[in-house]
Amino acid sequence: MTEESIFAGFGGQGVLSMGMMLAYSGMKEGKEVCWMPSYGPEMRGGTANCITIVSDTMISSPIISTFDTVVALNQPSVDKFEKKIRPGGNIIYDSANILTPPTRTDINIYAIPGSDEALKLKNTKVLNMIILGAFIAARKTVKPETVMKALYDVLPERHHKMIPLNEKAFAIGMSFIK
Repeated sequence: MTEESIFAGFGGQGVLSMGMMLAYSGMKEGKEVCWMPSYGPEMRGGTANCITIVSDTMISSPIISTFDTVVALNQPSVDKFEKKIRPGGNIIYDSANILTPPTRTDINIYAIPGSDEALKLKNTKVLNMIILGAFIAARKTVKPETVMKALYDVLPERHHKMIPLNEKAFAIGMSFIK
């Protein structure tokens, strides 16, 4: 199994954390991983993305131009990366922030109302955990319980009081994938 994914959105939406969480989870399960972030100098509010590869075998290169899965949290990310999904691949996107949804017919499309659900939880910072939950449910790259363990490694200790809310957000995201 090899999952080559890109997580993309605006800086501050937690896209780099999503990819890092997946990478840490893969490491905890003894898999080969690669996490390669990319962001502009503006960070918050600018565009950000990260390529995350999780594999049962050695990863030959972190540089890839097509993906098994694109996770998009904003319209520019859908517009830029939809065409880079391999046929039969997946796009998981925050339907609350996308005005023009993906249109390809040769991929699986998952519209997740992540921002709406984060508002219901009264904390927009858990959007990334909602979308990550949907990703894990759809792709089964790592076990959900491993992601919860990785949360302690990725989330700074000063924010560990937020772990129960993040766990709830993750479960909500998983529930959107049947």
